[in-house]
Amino acid sequence: MSRRDEHEPGRLHVVPDIEKMLAGFRVITQEMEMQERSVDAQSSSYSLPCSNELARSSEDGNSPPMSEKMELVEDKVNWKGKTAVKSIHGGIRAASFVLVAFGLENLANLHMAVNLVTYFNGVLHMESSDAANALTNFMGTGYILSILFAIFADTYIGRFRTVLISGFIEFLGLALLTVQAHYSSLRPPPCNVFDPTSRCEKLESSHAVFLYVALYLVAAGMGGIKAGVPSHGADQFDDKDPREAKQMSSFFNGLLFVLCVGGAVSLTLFVWLDDHKGWDVGFGVSSIAMFLAVVVAVLGWPLYRIHVAQGTSAIVEIIQVFVAAVRNRNLELPEDPLELYEIENDKEAGLEDDFLPHRNVFRFLDKAAIQTASQTPNPWKLCRVTQVESAKIILGMIPIFACTIIMTLCLAQLQTFSVQQGLTMDTTIVGSFHIPPASLPIIPVVFLIILVPFYDQIIVPLLRKFTGHLTGVTHLQRIGVGLILSSVSMAMAAIMEVKRKSVARDHNMVDALPVLQPLPISVFWLSFQYFIFGIADMFTYVGLLEFFYSEAPKKLKTVSTCFLWTSMALGYYLSTIMVQIVNRATKDDTRSGGWLAGNNINKNHLNLFYLLLSLMSLANFIIYLIVSRFYKYRSENKTEAS
Repeated sequence: MSRRDEHEPGRLHVVPDIEKMLAGFRVITQEMEMQERSVDAQSSSYSLPCSNELARSSEDGNSPPMSEKMELVEDKVNWKGKTAVKSIHGGIRAASFVLVAFGLENLANLHMAVNLVTYFNGVLHMESSDAANALTNFMGTGYILSILFAIFADTYIGRFRTVLISGFIEFLGLALLTVQAHYSSLRPPPCNVFDPTSRCEKLESSHAVFLYVALYLVAAGMGGIKAGVPSHGADQFDDKDPREAKQMSSFFNGLLFVLCVGGAVSLTLFVWLDDHKGWDVGFGVSSIAMFLAVVVAVLGWPLYRIHVAQGTSAIVEIIQVFVAAVRNRNLELPEDPLELYEIENDKEAGLEDDFLPHRNVFRFLDKAAIQTASQTPNPWKLCRVTQVESAKIILGMIPIFACTIIMTLCLAQLQTFSVQQGLTMDTTIVGSFHIPPASLPIIPVVFLIILVPFYDQIIVPLLRKFTGHLTGVTHLQRIGVGLILSSVSMAMAAIMEVKRKSVARDHNMVDALPVLQPLPISVFWLSFQYFIFGIADMFTYVGLLEFFYSEAPKKLKTVSTCFLWTSMALGYYLSTIMVQIVNRATKDDTRSGGWLAGNNINKNHLNLFYLLLSLMSLANFIIYLIVSRFYKYRSENKTEAS
């Protein structure tokens, strides 16, 4: 039997699996069609002349009123393009498909976030600081692209299609990375970069192009997924319905939960595959996981409340406000805000929710709504009051946004230098079983898998009784807890690095080769910094998603959730800049040419770098306390305006 024939039966087993998926999709669509036909029939019956009798029976309590049977959802359609029905589309059932797809996507790429630095350093022969910067640039690009995808989603294709297209792009990038890792002709020959006597070859320019094309396709896909999934999932709930508002808060907690579940598998199985079966196998199973994520997202299609693209970009409208305010800077503001420009609040102008009341904050932006008698319509010189108020909301959120950037700067170190610390330590768990250093984040992840449901189902209802907030505590309070914990995490990292270096010095192992000559200190000492930062994750990042989505105007819902990803992108880029600045500023302090330069971290001053980050995070937290104290939630603003 030929080699191809041996693999043929295994290949054919894939077909029944695909057929099962298609059969499941057909069952869902048939069920939805039956429900939609039932609703259409009910709608027709209410329009008949004899419906007066039916209305009387509804008033008597014998039958639910029409509004309860087929309440339509504003600005959302079903999979056929018709207005979505609240009792059929959306809700927890639809959001479950979104959560599973997001979990599979995180399963596909989280091991890259913590282990790619090992690939860059050990396989592609980059220096430690270069490998760290390559990873942070990759992660930063993935997050910053979420803004562009959000604008594209709102303007042209909608959030659901953005998720599908982005999923395919990420799958393609992972497939190309698999090819690059599989063929030895596309990477340098094996060499121990930690051996000072070795002369390791660098990645050829043509092969580097192949690598970075694949890598940034993955980054682009990640950006689109992060732009579309949280907003598409939140679209399944009506934040004006108290019951669904609670469910939406649970959905955001659920996002973190599925990230942890997918991350737990990625940080254990996938990292193990990377290190023991080869990077081609690791990237290959990531490709499969990403393909399944797209399939699951498609399976939920008949259940979704689907966002309709607006045809205009809300971001452009915000920019128009600032441009118009500058152009009208010499005009006098009217004493009565009612004299500012606004279109009529009628059916042709739009829904009532599209109108925001004027507020006496950031008054300089009101100049964008000053109308003159001789003025011709120009959106770059005259904006409506609602448009100006949207810009004010975004401007008010920017200080909160800015205070979260440093937290991702700290996260980047756990994904880069902390992994390199682990490579020098004893990774033994029991007997001959070892844990890869990149798998250390599994410790807080497992804890969060337990803590997130406990927090959502036990802590939040308990806090709700005392505070009166649907989410237990305010979004800003939740964010603040995470920010102070990030400072504690970096302080703990500094302490652990001092301990690790003292062991290397006391045992005359400063020049020991990582992995081959591990220090007599367990890698689990690093788990403290990961554990503390994992708790910070649960508070700050989920709190930010809720804060941005709930505070943003309706047109900016998709873009608002991208503020989190943009904050993370800037944090990763800031990490790259910080590493370079620190190395240049301290190049005369170490033989390697800087606190973080070279491949031997035993001779570097990583502990001082961690301490610097801890102090920066503490100062950032103090600034955040001041900024958040002056922030007013939209609900408070509405009360004042009324």
